[in-house]
Amino acid sequence: MNWFTNDFNAFFKDLAKNNNKEWFDANRKRYVSTVKEPFEAFVSAAIDQIHKHDRSVLITAKDAIFRINKDIRFSKDKTPYKTSTSAIISATGRKDHTVPGIYFELGPESVKFFGGAYMPEKEQLHRIRTAILNDGKGFRKVITAKPFVSHFGTVQGEANKILPAEFKQAVAKEPLIAKKQFYVGADLPAKLVAAPDLLDRLMDHYTAMRPFNNWLTQAMK
Repeated sequence: MNWFTNDFNAFFKDLAKNNNKEWFDANRKRYVSTVKEPFEAFVSAAIDQIHKHDRSVLITAKDAIFRINKDIRFSKDKTPYKTSTSAIISATGRKDHTVPGIYFELGPESVKFFGGAYMPEKEQLHRIRTAILNDGKGFRKVITAKPFVSHFGTVQGEANKILPAEFKQAVAKEPLIAKKQFYVGADLPAKLVAAPDLLDRLMDHYTAMRPFNNWLTQAMK
């Protein structure tokens, strides 16, 4: 089914040209009918599908969806609204970004799917690295699986130049152990927003990233 019309991306293009409260208030009904309500329905359907694979996912769409309002307190860009909409489906939703799940963003520039651990805390990062040290073959098996590689390529994220002593020798054998972020991502054409197979494409990416997410979840425990 088609979850969104072509006006979904058109709304955000118009918003980019008129990113102010006055314009948004004047177009609020359009936002609700074109973006907010269809996106809530789409996220709810995605949660239902993902729950079939992961029974710990019991969140609602409101638990998963990020606000359209930007946090501009520490930003030089004071435009108040995001020009795309996004959500994260995991056991905790947007309340805890350290829990691996699937993050997705829909907008006129692209459709994005991300997974993994984007901002692990210090202790979680140490546990991930220790798990790679102890289970290098298992880690490699997950990130070289055909669905993973075809959808995401490889693990992304920034790396530390200086590592704790226990990992310094291991980095020669497994360079990814130096990373301080362990995430994957895919950018697809923006026209996918209005395509009838959007949910299928999301689930394809979720299925491809799930073994990686599961490995990270176990590592961080």
